[in-house]
Amino acid sequence: MSLIAGSYEKFLWGYKLKRSCTEQTIALNPQFSYAAHLSPIKSVAVSGIVAASSAGDDTVKLYDLSTASELGSHLLQTSVTSLSFFTPPSLSSFPRNLFAASDDGSFSIFDVDPFVLLKTISVHKKGINDLAVHHSGKLGLTVGKDSCLGMVNLVRGRRSFICRLEKEASIVEYCFNGEKFFMVSDEKISVHEAEDAKLSGEFECSKRVLCAVTGENGLIFTGGEDRGITAWDTGSGKVAYSMNDAHKSRVKGIVVLSKEGNSGTTENPYLIASASSDGVIRVWDVRLTDKEKSVPLTEANTKSRLTCLAGSSIKSVRKPTVKKDPSDKNSTEMED
Repeated sequence: MSLIAGSYEKFLWGYKLKRSCTEQTIALNPQFSYAAHLSPIKSVAVSGIVAASSAGDDTVKLYDLSTASELGSHLLQTSVTSLSFFTPPSLSSFPRNLFAASDDGSFSIFDVDPFVLLKTISVHKKGINDLAVHHSGKLGLTVGKDSCLGMVNLVRGRRSFICRLEKEASIVEYCFNGEKFFMVSDEKISVHEAEDAKLSGEFECSKRVLCAVTGENGLIFTGGEDRGITAWDTGSGKVAYSMNDAHKSRVKGIVVLSKEGNSGTTENPYLIASASSDGVIRVWDVRLTDKEKSVPLTEANTKSRLTCLAGSSIKSVRKPTVKKDPSDKNSTEMED
């Protein structure tokens, strides 16, 4: 399992989550720290051994985590605010495409191997806050600073739909099964049917939500200015469980670490990771949330101001053979 965190100090941090067979303990082992960008990192994404990052320096970078090396970069004309990989079921663990949402309202589609820009689509009149890609890889959703929800046809490479929202949304993501999606606007989370965007449920947190991710069994995990982690049940419309004071500062990222095993069973179904702006990354067992105070299984302190977190529970079976444009810089090895 890999965890990648970006920081305000322009560094990319990599960790491996390893379980001790003898002591039944879990540890976050540092893999690398890398001065990845020239400005604060805004977004990171991981799929298998492939990771990507973006920052205010208008670049998108791709990495091979197995060799801790940079594979290539693209300089865009605008800052990229959100990244997402698409991995077809046939490829199992290696991503085919990387999608990037930008501060000028555009949506970019990249091939991962080789790392080339395929197309850039104008979606919003103002900057895009977040993007989500359907499990089929055919549709993408975006929310922007123009208080609109956009839909992108990823097969034809064009915007297919856009509508105005009551309030600007900062986060959009498809739920675990792809039949629903949710949006976050400050303290509110709204759940919608994927087919017609019909509202199916609403939740309200005590403070502003800064990160949200979908989990299994209809759960949505949120974190933010309340410094806690809350699991919302989309079926009942209630809080399933929560970890108050999970961090000493704002929660800036959450990753669900469970995965589907070869036998069809879910491995590590109770593990989630979280990152805070105080630089601490923690791993939790959600079964322990009934206790008076939740205690993390393990943690790591990057001693930096973290801005985002991504992770992958999948091991890649092939290495990327990314070819870079002649104008790109040479691959850079990350520092252990």
